[in-house]
Amino acid sequence: MGPMTTEISETETERPLRADAARNRELILETAAEVFAELGLDAGYDEIARRAGIGVGTVYRRFPQRAELVQALFESRIQEIVDLAEEAARTTDAFEGLAWFLERALEHQVADRGLKEVMAQTISADDHGTIGRERIGPVIDVLLERAQAEGSIRPDIASTDLGMQLMLISSMTTTAQPDLWRRYLALFLDGLRAHPDLAPLPLTAPPDEAMHEFKCNVYGGR
Repeated sequence: MGPMTTEISETETERPLRADAARNRELILETAAEVFAELGLDAGYDEIARRAGIGVGTVYRRFPQRAELVQALFESRIQEIVDLAEEAARTTDAFEGLAWFLERALEHQVADRGLKEVMAQTISADDHGTIGRERIGPVIDVLLERAQAEGSIRPDIASTDLGMQLMLISSMTTTAQPDLWRRYLALFLDGLRAHPDLAPLPLTAPPDEAMHEFKCNVYGGR
């Protein structure tokens, strides 16, 4: 009988590599978020690698340019918001779903405040506008339209109203009261509710293009 041979398919050999690469990518992103929020965008890759417990070459291979790493961080945070909105859209009570989404989104934004301030200095108005229109806007529209259809939210609210309030309320923290934003979220939710004697809101909701300018006003940036 001839020698035994073992055939390993390309798929079987690639799966562990791909899984390791995916894990490393997520590890790099989470560690970079922590490092950039603490030390700014000038923090070295060696510090990211040290905290992540991986070789600095792994960081450079995955993100050769710092701009690529910042963009990946930005997109990962956007995807988290999209995932929350999609989960909220599956709730039976549309108002409760929207309220749950706003609270969870704010928790994420407050935790990432230092990182957001750093990214606000690098993400262009075009990138912010495109992501707002194509990624975040549609899922927030769904939540808002569901709540307005059930009559629980005033009809003159637009999705950009929600987006601007998210940015504004996430900045409402102090050292003594890091969760102060929850007070203003409660006020905002109360103001969203529809009731018979509503007075119309002044002016009109801003367009998507105004979101980047508002972000720069809140966090700084260009």
